[in-house]
Amino acid sequence: MYVKDWMTRKVYTVSPDEPVSDAAALMKEKRIKHLPVVKKDRVVGILSDRDIKEYIPSKATSLDVYELHYLLAKTKVKEIMKKKVFTTTADTPVEEAARLMHDENIGSLPVVEKGRLIGIISDRDIFRVLVDITGIRHGGHRICLVVEDRPGSIKEVTDIIRKHGFGLQSILTTYEGVKEGYRRVVIRTKGKGNFRSLKIELVGGFKGVEIIKG
Repeated sequence: MYVKDWMTRKVYTVSPDEPVSDAAALMKEKRIKHLPVVKKDRVVGILSDRDIKEYIPSKATSLDVYELHYLLAKTKVKEIMKKKVFTTTADTPVEEAARLMHDENIGSLPVVEKGRLIGIISDRDIFRVLVDITGIRHGGHRICLVVEDRPGSIKEVTDIIRKHGFGLQSILTTYEGVKEGYRRVVIRTKGKGNFRSLKIELVGGFKGVEIIKG
């Protein structure tokens, strides 16, 4: 899966010289949190609702609401936007985009092609990816267990699942929270099978088995 499969192609933008009040109104109207700042078809910055909120408190102590509105109308986007913009490409793996967003503590990445803006991917899109790859909308049993980190160990689990009549909907794995030499596996099943016998065999053969019946 790549950024192009999940990005939003219709991107709302602002120019550096637009009033912050206009940008804030656009965010509210479109229910978005990030606006790429574009000049001559090139991304020169990015403005978030957080940037606006952080700018207002520094002025709010001595101004009333009308004066704040006037201030935002007078302030230009380029004065408070983030000038250092992290971007991605349409052909970037979506997990790489998610890693960059996490590591840099940012909520979105403009998607560029030959320097031109063609889309945007946000934390909300990443949430959609997680929901999709786990298959949670389709139900099924959620099986979590710890296996040895060696070739074939996950296949041993999936063979048991199939033996008891279930199919496989998704498989996720992580090394977080387990000791060296092991990995945690989360499998979501599909179809109908013998749940009782499946649970007995998994609990008897593996560590840390947790099953949420779907």
